[in-house]
Amino acid sequence: MKNKPELLLPAGDLEKMRFAFAFGADAVYLGIPRFSLRARENGFKDLSQVAEAVAYAHKLGKKIYVTANIFAHNSKVDVFVKYVSEVLSLCRPDAWILSDPGLIMFMRDNFPSEVIHISVQSNVLNHASAKFWQKTGASRIILSREISIAEMKVIHDALPDLELESFVHGAVCIAYSGRCLISNYLTHRDSNQGVCTNSCRWQYKMTKTKHGDDYVPLKDEFFLEESERKGMLFPIDEDESGTYLMNAKDLCAIKRLNELRDAGISAFKVEGRSKTVYYVAMIARAYRRAIDDMAQDLPFNAEHMQDILATSSRGLNEGFLHGDPGASALEYDTSNSASLAFRFSGIVRGYDNDKKWLKIEPRNPIKINRMYELCTPGGTVPVVVKELFNDKCRPVADIHGGVDCCWLAYGKDPGAFAILREKLDVAAV
Repeated sequence: MKNKPELLLPAGDLEKMRFAFAFGADAVYLGIPRFSLRARENGFKDLSQVAEAVAYAHKLGKKIYVTANIFAHNSKVDVFVKYVSEVLSLCRPDAWILSDPGLIMFMRDNFPSEVIHISVQSNVLNHASAKFWQKTGASRIILSREISIAEMKVIHDALPDLELESFVHGAVCIAYSGRCLISNYLTHRDSNQGVCTNSCRWQYKMTKTKHGDDYVPLKDEFFLEESERKGMLFPIDEDESGTYLMNAKDLCAIKRLNELRDAGISAFKVEGRSKTVYYVAMIARAYRRAIDDMAQDLPFNAEHMQDILATSSRGLNEGFLHGDPGASALEYDTSNSASLAFRFSGIVRGYDNDKKWLKIEPRNPIKINRMYELCTPGGTVPVVVKELFNDKCRPVADIHGGVDCCWLAYGKDPGAFAILREKLDVAAV
């Protein structure tokens, strides 16, 4: 049996971390306030929560990596050492994910025993850059998304003792591995400080206009106007094939895991600290199964795609793994997405053995006589809701998402980690 690369999932909060581990993750990464690029979607605002996460992971024999990968302004440099000291006084993470050279130097000078992973924000594309970071004491490089499998192998062959990590799934930024100024330009929220507003995903329309009575537009001169900023016009180019805006397809490399492993990748990383528990669980389960099959030299099983296609996406492609993807990386139409076939319905919060009822925290409407699926780490079983009860245990025909809880009849306890999803009639969507 060949070695299994590590499966690394995002942990936006403690619950997502627990589900990630339950559904197959070997490790998770989480952010800390002020120093993470997901500052607004951060469920670890209290350092005691970081300590709780580390304790939980280590009890399972798994790992926690703390992300502090901002590019720091002066106001954050001087407090960094104090902040790390506070974390280390409570727990010992397995590694720190950093990108700012100054913060890396501070970490090395003040905490020489801490393990450092170089963030994807550092844009490592070649073996010389990788060697530079290795000389600073880094044990792992999270390679840039804009790199091919062939280039990964060159880096591994040059530095076989250096761990290499690659993103295999999740959203892709249209900027160079996240180094973007669009959000800062439009809303004064800097993506490199952890407060990106995802301005690239907003709705824009193309307009052809003039700036004043004396302005004569050039031939085929076009501008973008964002739907919430009427009158603010941004110049843009268009060619005969159309307008290529900023909404890139999501990365999905599940069919290329063996190639990545053979190129020297030791950790497969999934993006998505702001995604739902459902997303984390389904993506973890799909990649866990694919990695386990790969370790036994089994061919790729197309059934592993079912959980991936049951989650929301902007369309999927393999990014730069085999070179520049060109126009195939851009998403034009999501109306035919397979994710329309499923909807995240709720999380199982308990089981009443006497009544044979499942306690559900609904996230979307649940209705009787509809087809659902109960997803657990071990598999998926169909469920037709015949009896449904509200939080007062009174029979109802439907429950809205967002209420505290509801109950539905089910024959056995599915265990601590179970998710309910609705199987939709795609033709009717």
